[in-house]
Amino acid sequence: MTTPARVAPFYDPDTSTFTYVVYDRDGGAAAIIDPVLDYDVVAARVSTRSAEAVAAFVDAHGLRVEWILETHAHADHLTAAAWFKDRYDAPVAIGRGIVDVQRRFKALFGFGDEFIADGRQFERLFDDGDTFRIGDLDARVIATPGHTGDSLSYVVGDAAFVGDTVFAPETGTARCDFPGGDAAQLRASIDRLLTLPVGTRLFLCHDYPKDREPQGEWSIDAQRDSNVHLAGVDAARYVEMRRARDATLPVPRLILPALQVNIRAGRLPEPDANGLRYLRMPIDGLVRLSSID
Repeated sequence: MTTPARVAPFYDPDTSTFTYVVYDRDGGAAAIIDPVLDYDVVAARVSTRSAEAVAAFVDAHGLRVEWILETHAHADHLTAAAWFKDRYDAPVAIGRGIVDVQRRFKALFGFGDEFIADGRQFERLFDDGDTFRIGDLDARVIATPGHTGDSLSYVVGDAAFVGDTVFAPETGTARCDFPGGDAAQLRASIDRLLTLPVGTRLFLCHDYPKDREPQGEWSIDAQRDSNVHLAGVDAARYVEMRRARDATLPVPRLILPALQVNIRAGRLPEPDANGLRYLRMPIDGLVRLSSID
């Protein structure tokens, strides 16, 4: 019998992102999934307000953080994975596809030999089907590429943390126009998630509510029967719709600061001689990104 997972959601309205703490019991073991590092893009200022709220919950419940899990290298927020690693001495894990993401963006940002694009910045690179434990909870990895090439989902007990695959049913599904993204792959990944046991709870990385409170948890039935991009839409029509819609979407406002931090597992660049840290802003770089092999 599958042990039910306890899940605590934390929503960041600035980036519409959910961070989750999944744990087996009070005083037990936990994993932190997709943590957010606050970033003021105008002032170029980072803060740990969101991370501290998560840490307060972890500490109040006496939890032992055994994993910090990323569903992919996010383009819409900076990760607080390094902050949590330092606080709890827990390994940071991501999909093995991060190596290709690092290689592409190392070229875009002009990183030198000090940045090795082989995934070593993370303590664990997961492959499809890998299993691990969070205290009393069984956990396994499902590769769910499409939004990005490194995307994966974590099934922990009766809960599945699906990253950027599906959103709330009225919103649809994730974009696929980033390097390494593929609409046909995303549809296949979503179809795979929808074959999980019916009682599996799906936890989304993002929610964009208009007339309701943010909601991270949805059922498989709700996604299959009500998602506006999936219900009654076959794979061919889905790919056509997704490509047409993606062509109209703006570039995420935090993509440049986020990716150069996130491919480093949340580590900010080392300080310069004057004690300040600097992020790189490649002018017109995103226009040429698709040509970087």
